[in-house]
Amino acid sequence: MFDRRLLTHFDWVLLLTVCLLAGIGIANLYSSTSGWNFIATPIYLKQMVWLCGGVSMALLICCFDYRHLEHFSIHSYLVSIALLLIVLLLGKTTMGATRWIDLGPFNLQPSEVIKIVMIMLLARIFGRTAHPLGYSLAEIWRPALLICLPMLLILKQPDLGTAMMLLFIAASMLVFAGLRRSTLIGLAVIGSGCSVAGWFFLHDYQKARIKTFLNPEADPLGSGYHIIQSKIAVGSGGFSGKGFLSGTQSQLSFLPERHTDFAFSVFAEEWGFAGCSVLLLIYLFLIIWGIYISRRAADRFGMFLALGVTAMIFWHIVVNLGMVIGLLPVVGVPLPLFSYGGTSMVTTMIGVGLLMSVSMRRFKF
Repeated sequence: MFDRRLLTHFDWVLLLTVCLLAGIGIANLYSSTSGWNFIATPIYLKQMVWLCGGVSMALLICCFDYRHLEHFSIHSYLVSIALLLIVLLLGKTTMGATRWIDLGPFNLQPSEVIKIVMIMLLARIFGRTAHPLGYSLAEIWRPALLICLPMLLILKQPDLGTAMMLLFIAASMLVFAGLRRSTLIGLAVIGSGCSVAGWFFLHDYQKARIKTFLNPEADPLGSGYHIIQSKIAVGSGGFSGKGFLSGTQSQLSFLPERHTDFAFSVFAEEWGFAGCSVLLLIYLFLIIWGIYISRRAADRFGMFLALGVTAMIFWHIVVNLGMVIGLLPVVGVPLPLFSYGGTSMVTTMIGVGLLMSVSMRRFKF
């Protein structure tokens, strides 16, 4: 039963902030794809539909008490693992990657669903027991196992970017839960060893992306083309940009994937340093507001739930921006609320709905 008193604590600030970011993203999509006359339904209109659906879902989620999710987190995790297994067996393959389940009208990407589910499960684990001295290595092996299983299934698809996101989200929540110094050292050693060993299990194109990141000029017309064109677009924007619909890299189709992974490059070319600063300040406000919601949560489960969602958004921003300016390898991570993609938009808005639910229930009636 929905308590009408919760309406007085509705988080308009959060909702308006994400809608503002999504609105800027849709305008940017219009600019980056304005010359695509061969598409029946324009990309920006599709994104508007996904945004409306995402906002509706966020509003629906915030009406439910987030504390009930704690009881369903384990079941949701098992269902998500089953979906990841189905993807490997019966999934739809596109451009060499098997990441989707074909449901007719739309494709389901379980690797996006598992992000929210993992946040719920880790919030349950860390929220139930407090460790004043921090977690030891012996105490985190169970959460580590729960994280590694979906990561391995996602790497099998293969999808290095999403697997990285799961690791970063879980690591953020674990750090905030508290770690002993010996645990940090142990994890650093284990992580270094896994990174070296993991190199031999990467696909050839994944190795090529990492090598390209180190020296993109080695293959300027091949694997280094994306990042070189992206850096040209970002740099050519100058201080104030070239103006809306006036970016040469995007309008002349030099910049690949300009509506998805490199949407920020289009924005940087057209609006310059000044526009990028404003956009990043809005994102910074969103992250700070998410942390603020976490700190005001009524219980530990809500605190870690809000923290996990905020970490998810934060790491997507960091990795995407690192990609487009050449500080990180290109791993196919979209910019939340900005890059084109229905699954990404809906996943982010589900997270926003959870944040709103935690924020609205910070008071006890």
